[in-house]
Amino acid sequence: MKGEAMVSRTTADAQGEVVVLLIGMRVNRFRAVHRWVPVMLAMLRMLRELARHPERGLREKILLTASPRTYYVVQYWESKEKLYAYATAPDAFHHRVWSRLNRMERAGKLRGEVGIWHEAYVVPQGSYEAIYADMPPFGLAAAHGQVPLAARGRYAKDRFAYRSGQTAAEAGSGEKID
Repeated sequence: MKGEAMVSRTTADAQGEVVVLLIGMRVNRFRAVHRWVPVMLAMLRMLRELARHPERGLREKILLTASPRTYYVVQYWESKEKLYAYATAPDAFHHRVWSRLNRMERAGKLRGEVGIWHEAYVVPQGSYEAIYADMPPFGLAAAHGQVPLAARGRYAKDRFAYRSGQTAAEAGSGEKID
């Protein structure tokens, strides 16, 4: 089951590059509820839309708070192409929200009550590793599946060296992989 802890050590079963989007908001003025609540609700609506349409490419999400002012979502995407496609799709809710924000900004109606931000990362194979001890699928493992730690190597250096289509022993051997 998704929510049950695994009594073991596992790693994420990601293959190839990994696409991660951090996206969030910061409440700059708590009294400007009419500005920041719609931003928060828009993000929740976009996440519901993406959940209804898995073909858009969002594999997993984690909602987080950094402080009473800052809220964000860690998103794992199938590919950068699917992330870009969603961001620019005229039929997606994101397009309507972003168009509205741009119009408000040009008209001088955004007064700094709420900040919005995002950071996108395309992480090449061999540049990420993960370990989960007695955890249900979480983060990268929830997005790509979980495998026993031994499948990718006992040590972080082995998991970093892992290449799709090779065994953990080959990854740790230092042999050249095509």
